[in-house]
Amino acid sequence: MLGIIARSAVEFLKKEDGPTAVEYAVMLALIVVVCIAAVTTIGANANSTFGNVQLNTAVKGS
Repeated sequence: MLGIIARSAVEFLKKEDGPTAVEYAVMLALIVVVCIAAVTTIGANANSTFGNVQLNTAVKGS
């Protein structure tokens, strides 16, 4: 399966002009950076929220 995807990607890149392939690579890199930033931010916010819930539950329980 991975071989089919790799061959398809190579064929696609061969058909495209060099500058177009570079544009796609830059666009993909930007999308990856945005996704990593979003996941990091969401993870930090979720961690903070669950920490506050745990702290509030511990205080009210005692």
